[in-house]
Amino acid sequence: MGKRLFDVVFSAMGLSILAPFLLLLAAAIKLDSPGPVFYRGVRVGLGGRPFRIYKFRSMVADAESKGASSTSGADPRVTRTGRFIRRCKLDEFSQLINVLLGDMSLVGPRPEVQKYVDRYTDEEKVILTVRPGITDWASIKYHNEGEIIESSGIADADEAYERLIRPGKLRLQMKYVRERNMWIDIQIIFRTILTIVSGRAGGGPVGIPED
Repeated sequence: MGKRLFDVVFSAMGLSILAPFLLLLAAAIKLDSPGPVFYRGVRVGLGGRPFRIYKFRSMVADAESKGASSTSGADPRVTRTGRFIRRCKLDEFSQLINVLLGDMSLVGPRPEVQKYVDRYTDEEKVILTVRPGITDWASIKYHNEGEIIESSGIADADEAYERLIRPGKLRLQMKYVRERNMWIDIQIIFRTILTIVSGRAGGGPVGIPED
Protein backbone atom coordinates (compact mmCIF):
# COMPACT_ATOMS: atom_id res chain seq x y z
CA MET A 1 0.00 0.00 0.00
CA GLY A 2 1.41 3.41 -0.96
CA LYS A 3 1.80 6.14 1.64
CA ARG A 4 -0.98 8.36 0.28
CA LEU A 5 -3.44 5.46 0.05
CA PHE A 6 -2.45 4.45 3.61
CA ASP A 7 -3.16 8.02 4.76
CA VAL A 8 -6.54 8.22 3.05
CA VAL A 9 -7.76 4.83 4.27
CA PHE A 10 -6.71 5.24 7.90
CA SER A 11 -7.69 8.90 8.25
CA ALA A 12 -11.16 8.11 6.88
CA MET A 13 -11.46 5.12 9.22
CA GLY A 14 -10.23 7.17 12.16
CA LEU A 15 -12.69 10.01 11.56
CA SER A 16 -15.57 7.53 11.18
CA ILE A 17 -14.76 5.61 14.34
CA LEU A 18 -14.00 8.70 16.43
CA ALA A 19 -16.93 10.80 15.17
CA PRO A 20 -19.12 10.49 18.33
CA PHE A 21 -16.17 11.32 20.61
CA LEU A 22 -15.10 14.24 18.42
CA LEU A 23 -18.63 15.69 18.54
CA LEU A 24 -18.58 15.51 22.35
CA LEU A 25 -15.19 17.20 22.40
CA ALA A 26 -16.47 19.94 20.09
CA ALA A 27 -19.45 20.53 22.40
CA ALA A 28 -17.15 20.77 25.44
CA ILE A 29 -15.00 23.38 23.69
CA LYS A 30 -18.05 25.51 22.76
CA LEU A 31 -19.49 25.32 26.28
CA ASP A 32 -16.20 26.20 27.95
CA SER A 33 -15.30 29.42 26.11
CA PRO A 34 -16.59 31.63 23.29
CA GLY A 35 -15.08 31.09 19.86
CA PRO A 36 -14.86 28.48 17.11
CA VAL A 37 -14.38 24.75 17.73
CA PHE A 38 -11.29 24.61 15.53
CA TYR A 39 -8.12 26.64 15.54
CA ARG A 40 -7.26 27.20 11.86
CA GLY A 41 -3.74 28.62 11.98
CA VAL A 42 -1.61 28.86 8.85
CA ARG A 43 1.23 26.34 8.55
CA VAL A 44 3.75 25.61 5.81
CA GLY A 45 3.39 22.32 3.97
CA LEU A 46 4.80 20.33 1.07
CA GLY A 47 6.90 22.46 -1.25
CA GLY A 48 6.60 25.48 1.04
CA ARG A 49 2.89 25.92 0.31
CA PRO A 50 0.78 27.35 3.16
CA PHE A 51 -2.36 25.63 4.39
CA ARG A 52 -4.73 25.98 7.32
CA ILE A 53 -4.42 23.30 9.97
CA TYR A 54 -7.41 21.82 11.82
CA LYS A 55 -6.78 21.66 15.56
CA PHE A 56 -9.39 21.51 18.29
CA ARG A 57 -9.16 24.91 19.95
CA SER A 58 -7.44 24.65 23.33
CA MET A 59 -6.85 28.39 23.83
CA VAL A 60 -8.97 31.52 23.95
CA ALA A 61 -10.12 32.92 20.60
CA ASP A 62 -7.47 34.97 18.76
CA ALA A 63 -4.74 33.61 21.06
CA GLU A 64 -2.02 34.23 18.46
CA SER A 65 -2.60 37.98 18.72
CA LYS A 66 -2.31 37.84 22.51
CA GLY A 67 1.10 36.23 23.00
CA ALA A 68 3.94 34.04 21.72
CA SER A 69 3.50 31.40 19.02
CA SER A 70 4.98 28.80 21.41
CA THR A 71 2.99 27.72 24.44
CA SER A 72 4.07 26.72 27.95
CA GLY A 73 2.09 24.45 30.23
CA ALA A 74 1.06 27.45 32.35
CA ASP A 75 0.05 29.75 29.48
CA PRO A 76 -2.97 31.77 30.67
CA ARG A 77 -4.44 31.68 27.15
CA VAL A 78 -5.17 27.95 27.53
CA THR A 79 -8.79 27.26 28.51
CA ARG A 80 -9.94 24.77 31.17
CA THR A 81 -11.02 22.27 28.52
CA GLY A 82 -7.87 23.13 26.60
CA ARG A 83 -5.61 21.93 29.41
CA PHE A 84 -7.26 18.51 29.25
CA ILE A 85 -7.12 18.53 25.45
CA ARG A 86 -3.41 19.37 25.44
CA ARG A 87 -2.49 16.92 28.19
CA CYS A 88 -4.11 14.04 26.29
CA LYS A 89 -3.06 15.30 22.81
CA LEU A 90 -6.71 15.40 21.72
CA ASP A 91 -6.23 18.56 19.66
CA GLU A 92 -4.28 16.49 17.13
CA PHE A 93 -7.18 14.16 16.20
CA SER A 94 -8.85 16.81 14.06
CA GLN A 95 -5.77 16.89 11.83
CA LEU A 96 -7.10 13.67 10.32
CA ILE A 97 -9.17 16.12 8.25
CA ASN A 98 -5.96 17.65 6.90
CA VAL A 99 -4.66 14.16 6.11
CA LEU A 100 -7.82 13.30 4.21
CA LEU A 101 -7.61 16.58 2.28
CA GLY A 102 -3.98 15.92 1.33
CA ASP A 103 -2.43 18.79 3.30
CA MET A 104 -0.76 16.39 5.72
CA SER A 105 0.23 12.78 6.24
CA LEU A 106 -0.25 10.57 9.28
CA VAL A 107 3.54 10.54 9.72
CA GLY A 108 5.88 13.34 8.76
CA PRO A 109 7.64 16.40 10.16
CA ARG A 110 5.29 18.61 12.16
CA PRO A 111 4.28 21.67 10.09
CA GLU A 112 5.80 24.96 11.20
CA VAL A 113 4.69 28.58 11.06
CA GLN A 114 6.20 30.71 8.31
CA LYS A 115 8.60 32.65 10.55
CA TYR A 116 10.51 29.48 11.43
CA VAL A 117 10.44 28.09 7.89
CA ASP A 118 11.94 31.36 6.63
CA ARG A 119 15.01 30.58 8.74
CA TYR A 120 15.62 27.08 7.35
CA THR A 121 19.14 26.52 6.09
CA ASP A 122 19.60 24.95 2.66
CA GLU A 123 20.08 21.60 4.40
CA GLU A 124 16.92 22.00 6.51
CA LYS A 125 14.77 22.81 3.47
CA VAL A 126 14.70 19.07 2.75
CA ILE A 127 11.91 18.98 5.38
CA LEU A 128 9.62 20.69 2.85
CA THR A 129 10.06 17.88 0.30
CA VAL A 130 7.55 15.67 2.15
CA ARG A 131 4.04 16.25 3.46
CA PRO A 132 4.03 17.38 7.09
CA GLY A 133 2.53 14.90 9.50
CA ILE A 134 0.56 14.47 12.69
CA THR A 135 3.51 12.72 14.33
CA ASP A 136 7.20 11.92 13.76
CA TRP A 137 10.33 11.19 15.81
CA ALA A 138 10.48 14.81 17.03
CA SER A 139 6.83 14.71 18.13
CA ILE A 140 7.62 11.69 20.28
CA LYS A 141 10.79 13.14 21.82
CA TYR A 142 9.15 16.50 22.55
CA HIS A 143 5.70 15.15 23.41
CA ASN A 144 5.74 17.32 26.55
CA GLU A 145 6.87 20.49 24.79
CA GLY A 146 4.73 22.75 26.99
CA GLU A 147 6.23 21.28 30.15
CA ILE A 148 9.78 21.68 28.80
CA ILE A 149 9.11 25.35 28.09
CA GLU A 150 7.42 25.91 31.45
CA SER A 151 10.21 24.28 33.49
CA SER A 152 13.00 26.02 31.57
CA GLY A 153 12.81 29.18 33.64
CA ILE A 154 12.91 31.21 30.42
CA ALA A 155 10.15 33.82 30.53
CA ASP A 156 9.73 34.11 26.76
CA ALA A 157 8.11 30.90 25.44
CA ASP A 158 9.41 31.48 21.90
CA GLU A 159 12.96 31.88 23.21
CA ALA A 160 12.66 28.65 25.22
CA TYR A 161 11.39 26.85 22.11
CA GLU A 162 14.28 28.23 20.05
CA ARG A 163 16.94 27.16 22.54
CA LEU A 164 15.63 23.89 23.94
CA ILE A 165 13.42 22.28 21.30
CA ARG A 166 13.88 23.61 17.78
CA PRO A 167 17.50 22.43 17.16
CA GLY A 168 16.81 18.82 18.15
CA LYS A 169 13.46 18.88 16.41
CA LEU A 170 15.06 19.90 13.12
CA ARG A 171 17.71 17.17 13.36
CA LEU A 172 15.08 14.48 13.95
CA GLN A 173 12.88 15.81 11.15
CA MET A 174 15.77 15.69 8.69
CA LYS A 175 16.61 12.18 9.89
CA TYR A 176 13.03 11.09 9.17
CA VAL A 177 13.10 12.58 5.65
CA ARG A 178 16.41 10.82 4.84
CA GLU A 179 15.35 7.41 6.14
CA ARG A 180 11.56 7.33 5.67
CA ASN A 181 9.72 4.21 4.57
CA MET A 182 6.43 2.53 5.47
CA TRP A 183 8.00 0.35 8.16
CA ILE A 184 9.40 3.43 9.92
CA ASP A 185 6.00 5.14 9.65
CA ILE A 186 4.32 2.17 11.33
CA GLN A 187 6.95 2.18 14.09
CA ILE A 188 6.40 5.90 14.68
CA ILE A 189 2.62 5.47 14.93
CA PHE A 190 2.92 2.71 17.55
CA ARG A 191 5.65 4.50 19.48
CA THR A 192 3.54 7.66 19.52
CA ILE A 193 0.68 5.72 21.11
CA LEU A 194 3.05 4.13 23.65
CA THR A 195 4.57 7.53 24.47
CA ILE A 196 1.15 9.08 25.13
CA VAL A 197 0.27 6.17 27.45
CA SER A 198 3.70 6.32 29.10
CA GLY A 199 3.41 10.08 29.57
CA ARG A 200 0.11 9.72 31.42
CA ALA A 201 1.85 7.23 33.74
CA GLY A 202 4.74 9.63 34.39
CA GLY A 203 7.10 8.07 31.83
CA GLY A 204 8.96 9.51 28.88
CA PRO A 205 9.19 9.09 25.12
CA VAL A 206 9.39 5.52 23.78
CA GLY A 207 11.96 4.35 21.24
CA ILE A 208 13.53 7.57 19.96
CA PRO A 209 16.57 7.08 17.68
CA GLU A 210 19.71 9.14 18.08
CA ASP A 211 19.35 12.43 16.22
